[in-house]
Amino acid sequence: MDDVDWNGIARRAVEEATAAEPDVSVPVTRAVVNAHPANVLVEESKHADLLVVGSRGHGRVLQRVLGSISDHCTHHAHCPVVVVPSPA
Repeated sequence: MDDVDWNGIARRAVEEATAAEPDVSVPVTRAVVNAHPANVLVEESKHADLLVVGSRGHGRVLQRVLGSISDHCTHHAHCPVVVVPSPA
C-alpha cells in the first residue's frame, strides 16, 4: 500500500466536504495533517476564535469506551467549541 496517495485522498475529501460552503466573511482554515485529530485540533485552537467539531452521536457508554474527539476538544481547547451533532 506504499503507492497510495493518502495525502491526496485526504485533500480531495476536504475539498468535496467544503465545496458547498456558504459565502462567509470570516476566514476558514483547512488543513490535512497526519496526527491524532484531538491533539491537532487543540493545538490549532490556540490560534482560533472558534472551533467547530462534529459528533457521531454514539451513546455515552460507547463514547467513553472509544474516546471522543469532540469531548476532548471541549475540555482542552483554547477557544470556545461548538459541537454539531450528526443528523438523525
